[in-house]
Amino acid sequence: MENKPDKKLTLKEKIGYGAGDLGNGFMFDLGQGYLLKFYTDVLGVSGAIGGSVFLVSKIFDAFADTTVGTLVDTRKNVGKRGKFRPFILFGTVPLAIATVLSFLAPNLSMGAKIAYAYITYMIFGLAYSFVNIPYGSLAAAMTQDPVERTELASFRQAGSTIGALITGVVVIPITLMFSNSKVGYPATMAIMAIIGVMFHLFCYKNTKENIIVNSPKKEKVTLGRILKTIFSNKPLMLLNVVGLITITCYQLKLAMMVYYAQYNLGNVKLTSILNFVSIGCSLIGVAIMPFVVKKIGKKATYIVGLAIWIGADLINYILPSSTAIFMTFTAIAYFGTSFMNGLNWAFISDAIEYGEWKTGERTEGIIYSTYSFCRKLAQALAGFIPGMVLTLIGYVPNAHQTAAILGELKSLMLIVPAVGVGAALLIFIFFYKLTDEKYKNILSELKIRRSANAAK
Repeated sequence: MENKPDKKLTLKEKIGYGAGDLGNGFMFDLGQGYLLKFYTDVLGVSGAIGGSVFLVSKIFDAFADTTVGTLVDTRKNVGKRGKFRPFILFGTVPLAIATVLSFLAPNLSMGAKIAYAYITYMIFGLAYSFVNIPYGSLAAAMTQDPVERTELASFRQAGSTIGALITGVVVIPITLMFSNSKVGYPATMAIMAIIGVMFHLFCYKNTKENIIVNSPKKEKVTLGRILKTIFSNKPLMLLNVVGLITITCYQLKLAMMVYYAQYNLGNVKLTSILNFVSIGCSLIGVAIMPFVVKKIGKKATYIVGLAIWIGADLINYILPSSTAIFMTFTAIAYFGTSFMNGLNWAFISDAIEYGEWKTGERTEGIIYSTYSFCRKLAQALAGFIPGMVLTLIGYVPNAHQTAAILGELKSLMLIVPAVGVGAALLIFIFFYKLTDEKYKNILSELKIRRSANAAK
């Protein structure tokens, strides 16, 4: 493959890259938004058991991410398809199958059902790693330009947001078209997964890897090398901590939305409307994010997004509960989250260059999988926490809930995320030091090093 570090990306390539996360959304968002509800109300396990499935499986997935990342980085035979794109091509169908398997409710004993839930969700997580780790690493191989990276991050977040919007609006109505939820859930997920495969294939066809970097050092991959890559990269470590907190809070809101709509607002069908309005506002945020970044920079934009999220959730909690009030301030909160979700990927791409500058090795897979590790751990906590709390507060599926339980649901939906994101905001403000200017200097030095290595 030819190295084209200065090649400008076409609109088609940017759309193609964004389509990858749109495909992810048609499979991954189903698990985060609906699987706990499926476990408690259809499979028939307790909230605590359902939460433990998320916790244990996601921890397993997190280690799988590191393994996949190392596998990607150490590929010896990189053909014309590239280093990362083949994983998307060959991994999407197994991921689709695993998605549907996660939503089957076999007629088994309770112990066997629990085992089935663990096994299928672990398989799903492993299949997702083989697609998502290379996909996430792909951005750093498409362009080094910081503006284009922000645009790629924006297109990726647009894809993710559109996926969340569509699945958030259509899943419950389609499922309710079936009289039996045990049929409705897997049938709906099969439709979503097939659409996801189509977008993954579109991504594969319309993206190209332009940055081909061969490290001058050919070291065997060891645990020590992996740890060196991680702990010598200060921006990566900071992003891991902030990401662990913010993504836990974001996924917690997703998991609680269907419960809040059904019990606090009194109509589970409102889930679709809430998702449409909220994620629609998030999509607006994604659209304007590149323009805000050009004005005030990535770090300031990220801070503004988190501040909007915190303020909206706190106001939503303080004001009396009503559908209109909840919908309005939830939409504002989601607008704020769009800045965070979109810029996460641009920051990680910057951390890849920082790692190469610091260690002399370019390890996209290891760095991306490390960040993915923290995201998976956050997703595990976002599934475990509400599942455990639902059990502790005495939640009974599809029954009238007491005022105390409704209060706990409201706190999980609004107060817990606001407090967590507040802590993450302070950490980010005071400790994230990789500014746009410093990144430009690192990029200039890397170009000199690469030219010297190529001349040897």
